[in-house]
Amino acid sequence: MEKMTIDHTGREQIKARESRFRRRFHLALSGMVVAILISVFLAATYGRFDLSAAEVLRAIMAGLGLRSESATDSTSTVVVFHIRLSRIFLSSLVGLALAVAGVAFQGILRNPLADPFTLGVSTGAAFGASMAIFFGLGAEATLGIGLLPLASLAGAVTALVTVIALARVDGQLRRDSMVLAGIVVATFLAALISLLKSLDEESVSSIVFWVMGSFQGRGWSHVGFALPYTLVGLILVGAHAHELDLLTLGDTQARQLGVDVNRVRMRILLGASLLTAAAVSVSGVIGFVGLIVPHLVRITIGPEHRRLLVLSGLLGMILLTWSDVVARTALPAGEELPVGVVTALLGGPFFCLLLKSKKELRSLD
Repeated sequence: MEKMTIDHTGREQIKARESRFRRRFHLALSGMVVAILISVFLAATYGRFDLSAAEVLRAIMAGLGLRSESATDSTSTVVVFHIRLSRIFLSSLVGLALAVAGVAFQGILRNPLADPFTLGVSTGAAFGASMAIFFGLGAEATLGIGLLPLASLAGAVTALVTVIALARVDGQLRRDSMVLAGIVVATFLAALISLLKSLDEESVSSIVFWVMGSFQGRGWSHVGFALPYTLVGLILVGAHAHELDLLTLGDTQARQLGVDVNRVRMRILLGASLLTAAAVSVSGVIGFVGLIVPHLVRITIGPEHRRLLVLSGLLGMILLTWSDVVARTALPAGEELPVGVVTALLGGPFFCLLLKSKKELRSLD
């Protein structure tokens, strides 16, 4: 009788906890959607070319064809719609991709310190872009964009294939082997990037600036390039959100609950790597987004992956949108900071506090 009472009490506590997380999810979802809409508009008002909120609104409407464009509005339309909004949408897309990829990697590797760069995919993308710069192909264009995104995407895919090949043990894709293989591949490719910089001093600044991450010079064509790969990655990861919950219990328990562990892990890995490759190919290496954002959301709404993927993606959009605003407006003379520097300055101290408390790290044990 006493045992039945304890079990009933435990179930009630679980239900109450789940109900609390559900309420927090709906509240956070509504707040983030509103925050994204406000952020898109406000971020378009910041820049070296001074524009009022009314001028920004008129420029957006003219760019969408909702009002006729006067001669005096043409400059504002170009600045707002074709320069600022394209960067805002691209930074939001990259933030979404990196945050969702971070959730996926932390889930399949059962490692709270995993992020989109754990398996060497980002380093592979950086190496591909560095090769293009080294051979003087950075200014070449195809499909309406430069060759850098294509070279970066190819490098990311090559790194992923290499990691998977190295991580297979007796035909099984083991998570501990994936981490070790990712470290090996990332270290080797980082050494090759350093070699390229030492062989051609003229390309050093271009390689370093790209590796540090930036949206400078990006436009709608880059949004169009990254969008299809991002959508495919989101579908692959989102379709296996429930399996991600089961994988966090361990491979044995997941198999007992009917999960084809190897197949599911491969699909999630491909989706998360595709998200990372798409993001890095158009923005360079931007750290801490895929590491910090999932932790912040998990603390708030719990570890259930459907909610975690949605809110992490939205928070990643907001974080990187405003990080880019800081990157392009912080310096008084008009120069731009690499956005990867901004995210590192924001994420580094936060993660130190997170490690100090260890509250979140225990939630994945």
